[in-house]
Amino acid sequence: MKLTFLGTGDTAQVPVYNCQCPACQRAGQDKLFMRKPSSVLVQSGTDQWLVDGGHMDLCQRFAPGTLSGILQTHYHADHAQGLLHLRWGVNMRISVHGPFDETGFADLYKHPGILDFSQPFSAFETRQLGEKLQVTALPLVHSKPCFGYLFEEEDRKIAYLTDTVGLGEDTYAWLQKQSLDYCIVDCSHPPRDTPPRNHNDLNTALKMCDGLAMGTLLLTHIGHEMDNWLMNHPGSLPENVKVARDGQILTV
Repeated sequence: MKLTFLGTGDTAQVPVYNCQCPACQRAGQDKLFMRKPSSVLVQSGTDQWLVDGGHMDLCQRFAPGTLSGILQTHYHADHAQGLLHLRWGVNMRISVHGPFDETGFADLYKHPGILDFSQPFSAFETRQLGEKLQVTALPLVHSKPCFGYLFEEEDRKIAYLTDTVGLGEDTYAWLQKQSLDYCIVDCSHPPRDTPPRNHNDLNTALKMCDGLAMGTLLLTHIGHEMDNWLMNHPGSLPENVKVARDGQILTV
């Protein structure tokens, strides 16, 4: 199983338009530090599954027939806007798995085109994807119906948990029973004195993983304020906590 970070940014991405903060200046000068909309590609054997369609160039990134399907965490614009163009393809169907959401995003449900939204996940439902890969939908705490996903191939496991602020009791209890190679977690904001709303700050991201068995905790969905904090506090993260970058590849 291989997971590639196509994007690790929050809604505004990095650099933020017209922002002159150190993190945005750095990203403007060096593409290594740019953050595009949060999305990953999960590959197992010859299959590849896109998690979130927020990139506007999906038709250029993925030649016809190369995507096995799409997993949506939820239907906010930064995670779904690329589907608006992709849907107008012809002579094929692409299954889109995700949470049931009455409103979805824009007019995707009304005019789905080649996209098939007919089989939404239920909470904690497990599906077989291809020959070896299994995925389980994990309810998250967000302003829209939202799922994280646990990917399993044989005895290897990767949890992808964005967008969220903390974990609900049921999801936390379910994850406590797992042994994770990687846990990928929303961390949009630097540490705050007041509890965040809708997205984790660093404190909440670390707290939600207390008591979970994992190898490496990776932070994603990162905003420019969090990048500035990281620039000013080098070496301050726990040893097993890393910051994901666009283009980074995990192989388990």
